[in-house]
Amino acid sequence: MKFGLVVPTYRSILDAGRTAPEMVAIAVEAERLGLDSVWVGDTLAKTPIDPLTLLGAFAASTERVTLGTAALLPALRDPLLSANAILSLDLLSRGRITLGVGAGFAGRSEPEFAFTRVPWERRRARLDDIVALWRHVWSGKSGPFHGEVLRYDALPEYPEPHRPGGPPVWLAAFTPGALERAGRLYDGWLPYPPDVADYADGLAKIRETAVRPVTPALFATVLIEDDPIRARERLEYYAQRNYGVPLDFVEKIQMQIAGSPAQVADKLREYQEAGAEHVLIRIATQEPAEFDEQLPRVVDALPR
Repeated sequence: MKFGLVVPTYRSILDAGRTAPEMVAIAVEAERLGLDSVWVGDTLAKTPIDPLTLLGAFAASTERVTLGTAALLPALRDPLLSANAILSLDLLSRGRITLGVGAGFAGRSEPEFAFTRVPWERRRARLDDIVALWRHVWSGKSGPFHGEVLRYDALPEYPEPHRPGGPPVWLAAFTPGALERAGRLYDGWLPYPPDVADYADGLAKIRETAVRPVTPALFATVLIEDDPIRARERLEYYAQRNYGVPLDFVEKIQMQIAGSPAQVADKLREYQEAGAEHVLIRIATQEPAEFDEQLPRVVDALPR
């Protein structure tokens, strides 16, 4: 099983004192610690450092790790310009880019779509079209593209990607429709279900309909804390600060584990046994000093 680090880039960690160059240093440290990948999020609601710009800095400062988005909201950007930006990252990184993408989370993402004047309706079809359009132009095609939402009668010509066909694209979603689409249209699956049985069931459904190899990944929120009461308190604080809702609500949706190194390792092994092959670790803190203290402890706890 591979492990990656989600680098916090949102406004809250910037307000706490983290700088953009320090984010690049975290990517370098993650590579030094032996992690397999480094990831950044994407939103307009919390005005983070732009993920594609930051991945360019990561590409220039690292040599080995996969560089990815967890998860990009492609609808917020012009599809052809984002295709060019991603292709540029692919070339700069020598083929190390992987894209986790999503259509937005109902109840939270609607303002982001409004900011960019993109219709919220048919957002999943729009996402599928954008990904299909990217692959279309990354394959050297400049002829017409007619999807369900996007239609182009002519397209610009793009350079050949470092990786034939361009970077792999993983779907970050867990709805019943997403399970069918992941196996049919995407190269990977990036959910965060709190119940390992649900993960195993979802992966089985994907494999029933898959027409291409699909990398089973997992987005996991982790904190090393031996004291169970303190662990719960710290997760509660993180949920309130990051989402503005109680932990009781968040943990019904997201996989979260706070405990001793052994407890963290055991939980991750459960997902490994359920089929997860690449786990993206998000450390449950927005305090720079606490993040830096947690990082080596989390890495030491990962099952290898």
